[in-house]
Amino acid sequence: MDVKIDDSWKAVLKDEFSKPYFGEIVGFLKMERAAGKTIYPPGGLIFNAFNLTPFDNVKVVLLGQDPYHGPNQAHGLCFSVQDGIKPPPSLVNIYKEIHTDIGLPIPKHGNLTRWAQQGVLMLNASLTVRQGEPMSHAKIGWADFTDSVIRKVSDQKKGVVFLLWGKFAQAKQELVDETKHRVLKAAHPSPYSADAGFFGCKHFSKTNEYLVKEGLDPIDWSL
Repeated sequence: MDVKIDDSWKAVLKDEFSKPYFGEIVGFLKMERAAGKTIYPPGGLIFNAFNLTPFDNVKVVLLGQDPYHGPNQAHGLCFSVQDGIKPPPSLVNIYKEIHTDIGLPIPKHGNLTRWAQQGVLMLNASLTVRQGEPMSHAKIGWADFTDSVIRKVSDQKKGVVFLLWGKFAQAKQELVDETKHRVLKAAHPSPYSADAGFFGCKHFSKTNEYLVKEGLDPIDWSL
């Protein structure tokens, strides 16, 4: 697997990369490709979140579930799509909440790279998916890897905001040491649930208030 990942993460995750389950993930992806399956995101972007947000820079962890499974969408950042792709409904609702919360205009594009570069680790629980088949790689071992990522951020850093939207993400709360980090929970921004507590959560202003209190620069949520 062509792992493009920042050196800081290579050091933090070295033990994970050498565990049997990670070898099984790699073997499974090779098998899928050999069988002619199309996997998203492309190989060089599977670890894009870790490449754009070095471990030392992590201020916020935003947790998603599964990469987008359509052509040219996924690029290794949860909720984000590549340039030229219309923002998906959940992302549109995220933009609406940012607008209501802190007054920023709603962007026309869906590329969230700028957030990642400021320290928002945009982590999907599964890092790959088969084209047109949501959750198709959810049980190949990625959860072990991404749970470990959350634990390592919690154990080795202080003052990180964890944004947990929806029941799936909220189940990861137990991995976070809340004596030294801030957990913010809300409904998922999907059109099916955004009205049940995502709209009005004010997570973007609350995140920045906490970061400033911790002596860190706030996130510029504008795109």
